[in-house]
Amino acid sequence: MVDLGVEPADCSTGRVVTQVQLHGKHLQHTGVVHAGVVGAMADHTMGAAAQTMAQQGHWVLTAEYKVSLLRAARGQRLECVGVVIKPGRQVSFTEAEVFAIDGDVRTLVAKASATMAVVKAS
Repeated sequence: MVDLGVEPADCSTGRVVTQVQLHGKHLQHTGVVHAGVVGAMADHTMGAAAQTMAQQGHWVLTAEYKVSLLRAARGQRLECVGVVIKPGRQVSFTEAEVFAIDGDVRTLVAKASATMAVVKAS
């Protein structure tokens, strides 16, 4: 996430917001944000949201995730909002929305869902 430039913007129990300033390295050959950037950001943000609800001494690992790309992402930055839908001791369910920010326009570009495994840290 450091290499992509994804940074935390807000955090509370069961909810994390991240953002990334867009540069050429984030774009595919057509000039829109690469789906891999959107997917990685959503996965990371959902995992971070789940981690806020994990018991002390436990880590959250992605067991499965799905990303629906709704439209091409263009703009100055992306913002992702990840939330825990159902926390659990062994498995948590999460969702995320990714928005492209272009000036004052905030456009929903992707929705994601994930199953997060909660495992004891070694």
